[in-house]
Amino acid sequence: MEWTRDSFVISTDRDRLDLDVIHKFLSEEAYWSPGVPRERVERSIEHSICFGLYEGAHQIGFARAVTDHAAFAWLADVFVLPGHRGKGLGVWLVETVLSHPDLRQLRLMLGTADAHTLYERYGFRPPEPGRIMERPRPG
Repeated sequence: MEWTRDSFVISTDRDRLDLDVIHKFLSEEAYWSPGVPRERVERSIEHSICFGLYEGAHQIGFARAVTDHAAFAWLADVFVLPGHRGKGLGVWLVETVLSHPDLRQLRLMLGTADAHTLYERYGFRPPEPGRIMERPRPG
């Protein structure tokens, strides 16, 4: 699938993804995944619905959804590269993910430390206290 706005494109075509850009951002800039190995990034992409954000041939953003395609999805790794922020591209990327036909009717969850206001406008809210548990990655 593909969406276009001005000179920007969002695509779910995995062959278009620039793994160097994605891994560099996730391992060096994202607070949620410092030092993440490239192999883990590649494997996570294989098992997700991915959304690449492009200006021309250059990837400038990314998001992915991990889902069972029936009831649940987890929104992850949403980013727009720093030089392209402030243009509404992150909002457009989130809106595109939420409108995807395989995701729009599912319970959607995410984790964020700094974008609560963005996600609240789309109906996200903190879970009920005592309802969500986590098993951190061992080691």
